[in-house]
Amino acid sequence: MYPKTLSDLIESFKLLPGIGEKTAERLAFAVLSFSEADCEKFSKNIENSKKNIHPCKKCGTLTDEEICSICKDKTRTKDTLIVVEDSKDVFLFEKIGNFKGYYHVLGGLISPLDGINPEDISVDNLIERIKNGKYTEIIVALKPSVEGETTVQYIKKMLEGYDIKVSKIASGVPIGAE
Repeated sequence: MYPKTLSDLIESFKLLPGIGEKTAERLAFAVLSFSEADCEKFSKNIENSKKNIHPCKKCGTLTDEEICSICKDKTRTKDTLIVVEDSKDVFLFEKIGNFKGYYHVLGGLISPLDGINPEDISVDNLIERIKNGKYTEIIVALKPSVEGETTVQYIKKMLEGYDIKVSKIASGVPIGAE
């Protein structure tokens, strides 16, 4: 029904999470209404993001520098590290603004059924950071799923013998909710 070029653009938008047929069509038509300059800027931003965004060498969160701005920030609490699944979690915590320590991004959760083992995520880097750092508390902020709990237990097991407090963020049903 649509010209091939427009169909291809719609299909490209459908690659994005949460984008179905109708939304992809709306986005494609929106792009068609862009000025030439806006269209060029839009495509350049996608290209630059793909080329320049990579994990921080220290914590694993997404950055366009070698070391992210959070790891460079000397005013943060140096003895607390929060462990998260991915960079989206780091940005969420930063948006909230309550946590002032450092982060460690695992890049996934242990899931043997999906073929994801401890060596497939950044647990070894976490242990190395803890050995070389002066952390007194590790807060594990992973989703309350089987994979999340498996990962939490593995991390706790790996940290046995270290003089470090390992805690987990609270989860569950709020009081009064049904």
